[in-house]
Amino acid sequence: MKQMFWRNGEWLSNEPMVSGPLQISFWSGSSVFDGARAIRGALPDIALHAARVVNSAKAMLLNPGLDAKAIEGLCRKAASRLPADTDYYIRPMFYSTGQGVAPEGNDTEFVLAVFEAPLPDPVAGSACLSSFRRCATDQAPTNAKAGCLYPNGQRALKEARERGFDLPVMLDPEGNVAEFSTANIWIVKDGVAKTPAANGTFLAGITRKRLIGLLNDDGIPVEETVLSPEDLASADEMIVCGNFGKIQAITKYEDREMAPGPVFERARKLYMDFVDSARQAEVAAE
Repeated sequence: MKQMFWRNGEWLSNEPMVSGPLQISFWSGSSVFDGARAIRGALPDIALHAARVVNSAKAMLLNPGLDAKAIEGLCRKAASRLPADTDYYIRPMFYSTGQGVAPEGNDTEFVLAVFEAPLPDPVAGSACLSSFRRCATDQAPTNAKAGCLYPNGQRALKEARERGFDLPVMLDPEGNVAEFSTANIWIVKDGVAKTPAANGTFLAGITRKRLIGLLNDDGIPVEETVLSPEDLASADEMIVCGNFGKIQAITKYEDREMAPGPVFERARKLYMDFVDSARQAEVAAE
């Protein structure tokens, strides 16, 4: 497996062990991460991912010792040390090494992991509505990409798979559609691309924001709005939008078969064209 790690000023080819049972990051989840991509030499929106992990750290009471520019540089350096004909996942992380009941500020460390992870198939498969919900903003650090937020999504994913589906759709505390367990959700109705308006209960992703701009520039109507479960049941198309898989189609929702539609096809092409332009910019900057 092609991989690269950075920790304490040192590049490593093997995964470093960074935590232990007395550390708060181990037993209490005082950690944040971000997920970026290197796609055949392109690092789309890498600066935004680097900035977000710093902001996530601050939201989790961690004191990041690296700024966004330094993290972006490390991500680029890691990608340059690996073969450019492969897709990678880029995961910068901050975590507390403290042993108290809360981070103490100066006990924050950083580690970067870059590892081979091919882009998945454009078709994500089937989806169902989950009984598990996203937290309200006063119930969890929903403004951070924090490890402690993921177990509820994992429970939702297990529930969906036990029902024979690939992905769960999670609601927010008010009963409106929030997102998939690890990615943002879009539907298409009568040619209009719709995605839940950011309300703080879920991470309004970087790929989501990029896609909004790409669709708007292409003349496809976009609405950031409140979506109900009933909207999902009557959607013409359903799209998964996230950093790991980028733009993928849902082909079945609950008991209704769906086909990848024209808006999905256009959205994926627009995004991959954007990746190609990012790759060309990387080459030109060398």
